Amino acid sequence: MNDKDGIPFNKLDQNKAPLLQALTEYRKMRMVSFDVPGHKQGRGNEELTRFLGKDCLSVDVNSMKMLDNLIHPTGVILEAEQLAADAFGADKCFFMVNGTTSAVQAMIMSTCLPGDKIIMPRNVHRSAVNALVLTRALPVYVNPSLDLELGIPLGMSVDDVRQAIKENPDAKAVLLNNPTYYGVCPNIREIVRLAHDAGMRVLVDEAHGTHFYFSDDLPASAMEAGADMAAVSLHKTGGSLTQSSLLLLGPEMREEAGYVHQIINLTQTTSASYLLLSSLDITRRNLALRGKETYKRVIDYADYARCEINELEGYYAFGAERCDGDAFYAFDSCKLPVHTRAMGLSGFEVYDILRDDYSIQVEFGDMGNFLAILSVGDRSVAIERLIAALGDINTRFASLPEGMLVNEYIEPILAMAPTEAFYANYVRMPLEECKGRISTESIMCYPPGIPILAPGELVTDEVLTYIRQAKEHGSQMTGTEDPTVEQLCVVK
Repeated sequence: MNDKDGIPFNKLDQNKAPLLQALTEYRKMRMVSFDVPGHKQGRGNEELTRFLGKDCLSVDVNSMKMLDNLIHPTGVILEAEQLAADAFGADKCFFMVNGTTSAVQAMIMSTCLPGDKIIMPRNVHRSAVNALVLTRALPVYVNPSLDLELGIPLGMSVDDVRQAIKENPDAKAVLLNNPTYYGVCPNIREIVRLAHDAGMRVLVDEAHGTHFYFSDDLPASAMEAGADMAAVSLHKTGGSLTQSSLLLLGPEMREEAGYVHQIINLTQTTSASYLLLSSLDITRRNLALRGKETYKRVIDYADYARCEINELEGYYAFGAERCDGDAFYAFDSCKLPVHTRAMGLSGFEVYDILRDDYSIQVEFGDMGNFLAILSVGDRSVAIERLIAALGDINTRFASLPEGMLVNEYIEPILAMAPTEAFYANYVRMPLEECKGRISTESIMCYPPGIPILAPGELVTDEVLTYIRQAKEHGSQMTGTEDPTVEQLCVVK
């Protein structure tokens, strides 16, 4: 039994892994297959079987009675979801195999009808912006605070959320990030209280917050804070396969769970991968049984790396010392964000050098920082290799500190509803000629996937300058019809 802040966890037997057991029994049956998939346990695609392994292909199977069906689970998938809900302190859990993107979109689609308002920070992931297009909901953007020294957006301040609720009492929900890419957490408990007092739901993009559920030394999770729904990327820091995710529901959503499931089924595949599903089941068991000790090790690694990097010239590995009790209420200490401008390099440049010269892949770089994410699979030898590489980079490439264009976040000018702009008649123009026009598409650095420009927003000098500088520093730009991101679709 684990009890974090008085929230009971693990009332069920977390030693169980019903999907793993069912697939193991299926493999033993040596079933003759006249259904899909067509590779028939790997026999029909020898090259793929050699690459992925016979054991893997033998359980890449179709839904059947003994294996249940994700669209309408009544057997082992349902039991696995119940165990996951218990492990995460939720009332209900849905397994998601279209990534956390589909979980974020399901939260918004099950909450908002066309024309409904939803309060959210502008530095949301593209999945939330795309959900606005799908639902025809109207965003009420709360500008996140900025850390001007680091050039990063923070969370929503409580006062700003309070004001947004006061000005928009008809909004259906507040959506927030917990944490942001940089490890910044808002005062989630107080925001939940404010929203619920106003009769609004709280939806949490917790893509990077799996570990919050399994450590007393990390910020509060969405379910602990009383949020209504949370989208959790179990694959990002928990160890399941890429694209596998969870949608968690709090107890206030119990009567709505069936409707939420119907919304999920609008977009979720009817051919769910049992590789992804079983990875969720196995990972949940592993974290429920060993998560606390696992994340203690991860935190120790990250804290050690922060201390060592801060002994090097030219870097600042920031952490909880930046917390201000409001927009930067708490810090995810499993994150390792590093500010680089003191040695004259952008985060984009350090990101590229680490990959190209040292075979070290970090999560992303921006104008002034790069981010390394630590999780269940990290080892001390890898931490030492990163620290050594950063010391070498400073010796080889350091120059005079540069001024920095502050921000990963640019305050938007919303000139048209996102849906209206997305479906409007448009013309494609050279990006540099689009000042003053309304964009019908998004532009973002990927990762992290936070739009610099989103549908319905005005193209400004600030937007164009940021995109230009990001390109010059080597950022990968995505989101536009034009693969080179040299042209932009704008309202005709």
